[in-house]
Amino acid sequence: MIAIRNTQRNIKINQKHIEQQAQAMLAALNYADFDLGIWFTTNKTIQHYNKTYRNKDKPTDILSFPFHPTLKPGQRIKITSPEDKNLGDLIISLEFVKKDAPIRWNRSFDEHLKILLAHGIAHLLGYDHETDEEFAIMQKVEKKLLTI
Repeated sequence: MIAIRNTQRNIKINQKHIEQQAQAMLAALNYADFDLGIWFTTNKTIQHYNKTYRNKDKPTDILSFPFHPTLKPGQRIKITSPEDKNLGDLIISLEFVKKDAPIRWNRSFDEHLKILLAHGIAHLLGYDHETDEEFAIMQKVEKKLLTI
């Protein structure tokens, strides 16, 4: 189940469409029956979480909180209890995305939001981009998800 929470009020989004995109991405990865939380919020709120969990006192576009933090890229989640069918949570600042998408990335808001969704899901599945090699591997997963 995709659980979407939207606590910001300034930027309109099509939550049903985002839920469908996320569900299709999970299905493409054979995790269709897994839970995913998505929280849309403001720069102020995401800055708090970025400072608390990453020691970066600034807003950002997306934060990922995996339920299985030791999962390695490409490794399947082993189900030993119903709780294991949880991928984790994404926090997205729509305020940040709206400003960043056209200026930094030359993308539309909706296009960038879909890319961030794929990026966040990849992080929840153990992919990262600390090195060039990790980045290349993660990009392959993201590109697969963006063809959905």
